[in-house]
Amino acid sequence: MNMSLLEKFNSLGEILQSGLEINGNRPAVIFERSKFSYNQINILSNQIANALVESGIKREDRIGLCCINSPFFAASYIGILKAGATVVAINYLQSPEEISFVISDSSAVGLIYYEAFEEILSPVLSLQNSLKFKMVIGQSRNPETYSLRKLISEKSTTFKPLPVNQNESPAAIFYTSGTTGKPKGVVLTHRNLLFDIDAIINFLPVDRSDIFISVLPMFHAFGATTCMLLPFALGACLVAIPKFNPEQMINIIRETKASIFVGVPAMYVLLIKVADKIQWDFSSLRFCVSGGAALPVRVLEEFEKKFGVIIYEGDGPTECSPVTSVNPVGKKRKPGSIGLPLPGVEMKIVDETGRELPRGKIGEIIVAGQNVMKEYLNQPKETRASFFGNWFRTGDLGYQDEEGYFYIVDRKKDLIIVNGLNVYPKMVEDVLCRHPAIAEAAVVKHPHPLHGEIPRAFIILKPGEEPSKQEIIHFCRQHLAGYEIPKIIEFVSDLPRTPTGKVDKKALMKTYN
Repeated sequence: MNMSLLEKFNSLGEILQSGLEINGNRPAVIFERSKFSYNQINILSNQIANALVESGIKREDRIGLCCINSPFFAASYIGILKAGATVVAINYLQSPEEISFVISDSSAVGLIYYEAFEEILSPVLSLQNSLKFKMVIGQSRNPETYSLRKLISEKSTTFKPLPVNQNESPAAIFYTSGTTGKPKGVVLTHRNLLFDIDAIINFLPVDRSDIFISVLPMFHAFGATTCMLLPFALGACLVAIPKFNPEQMINIIRETKASIFVGVPAMYVLLIKVADKIQWDFSSLRFCVSGGAALPVRVLEEFEKKFGVIIYEGDGPTECSPVTSVNPVGKKRKPGSIGLPLPGVEMKIVDETGRELPRGKIGEIIVAGQNVMKEYLNQPKETRASFFGNWFRTGDLGYQDEEGYFYIVDRKKDLIIVNGLNVYPKMVEDVLCRHPAIAEAAVVKHPHPLHGEIPRAFIILKPGEEPSKQEIIHFCRQHLAGYEIPKIIEFVSDLPRTPTGKVDKKALMKTYN
């Protein structure tokens, strides 16, 4: 019987050991046609860990990581863990205001960032007193920022990962929008992530010979777990790609002979669109996985017909590390379903009181297992409200069929899912209402063939005001990430309301369908 990752490793910082044991010179990461071996990633992560410890970083201190998909993201992530600290994953697509909130809310005492993000991080970098450690990957205009190049020339190449409490010590914090509209830091322990990776390995036919396409952002739990930590745990190879471009993706798959592609629905739509314009060869792909949002069955069927590669759908919230279920590869697959729970993960459908519902009945999907988060950072009330005992409430409405497969039919929360990224309407509404010409705003989801969903805003203007839609969009760009900005703006004189005075969004969408 194979040893589980929980038995093999005390810390997630030891995850490179699998590749080092097989052959340290084998490629761990391919980036821009360059190959980085397990030895190289290990040494760089050791040097980062040494720099952190020498700067006074202590166990469970939080270190922000703002970087593109690259060997530098991977080495930084693991270096932080080796030092016993906690990774605070930063979504660099967010506005400076939002990033500043994440750094402040997490009480981060260090920041590792890619040079291209120095401008958006300037409000954070100016916080000289709170940040003990600042390191740039590339060149910096800030003289007080440590450079990766200097670190490589100065620091020791050896470092023994500091011991942690596997069950309690936070490994990473990922921020996600919550029911109050205030971003919530999802605290995932070393055990949470090691368990989830191990469960995926025991459920899917993946091994050390695989080459994973890693284009999902590593700042997101989905990308970090399935496209970085999973390959490293196997001793496999990943191809780190900073930005999705369908033509480039087709070329990369052909050139690298990648065997596994993990993506969100919009990526599959775009690959289908360009397939007739470019020479492609997907013969190396063993299978694809889709998650992050619902994959239309039409898209699945069209992709498989075009490329001859099967897509397996799966699901799971950030709070569950994040994979909870997937359609079994090589076995019965049900298009439109999120599949079966991973080994050791329990899922069931319940009503509002937590009572389990019979097969076929729609209710909320709840999850239990060692992959379920420790807590929402600094939000004990939100944490308690998200559980029925040990069961995490996903907020997804769905049902389970007679064979145990789960289906999601709707989202309980008002979240809008744009390319697998969460957009919370209240946060967008708050920004809109800060515009001097806007009296009130309501933001709802609108279906989109490429992005899955996009934000649609209904706005009541103040008397005498006549701003253009472009002016409002420009205002939003100053405070929101690009994917959060409403793509459809409607000026209305009134908004439908419930008996309690709240905006009735269902009625609103029905009226303006």
